[in-house]
Amino acid sequence: MSPAPSPRPSAHPPHARWLWPFMLVLGMVTMVVAWTSLALATDRQHGWVALLAGLEAAWMLRLGGMAAGRARSLLAALATVTMVVAVQWFVAAGHIGGQMGMAPWEAAPKMGAWYVMTLSLMANTRLDLVLLALGPLLAWRAGR
Repeated sequence: MSPAPSPRPSAHPPHARWLWPFMLVLGMVTMVVAWTSLALATDRQHGWVALLAGLEAAWMLRLGGMAAGRARSLLAALATVTMVVAVQWFVAAGHIGGQMGMAPWEAAPKMGAWYVMTLSLMANTRLDLVLLALGPLLAWRAGR
C-alpha cells in the first residue's frame, strides 16, 4: 500500500502575508541609496534605473505575499514614483550640499520642491525623463 499523498502547500503561507510592507520599504531604501550613489559618483542621472526600480517594487510586493490585483499594481507604481522623487531630491541635494560642505541627507531638508524640480529638469536628458515616466508604468504592469 502506498502512503496517502500529502496536501500541496500553498504558494504563500499565511504567516508570510504581512511581510510585504517591510520588504517594500527595505527595497525602496536600498534602491534609493544605490541609485543616488551611482548618480553622484558618475555625474549622470541614470534614468534607466527607474525601470529597475519599478520592477523591484513589484517584485518586493509579490515576494512579500501581497495579493495580486489593482492594489498591488497601484502600490508598486506609487512606490516607484516615490523612489524617483527621492532620488532626484537627493542627487540635487548632493550636488548643491557638496558645494557647502554638507552630505546629501543634511542638505535635502533645506531644499525646496521648486528648486529641486528646476535642477532635475536641467540635469536630466529627454531620454532620462522618458525613462523616469516609464518606470511607474512598468511597475503598474509588473504588479498585476
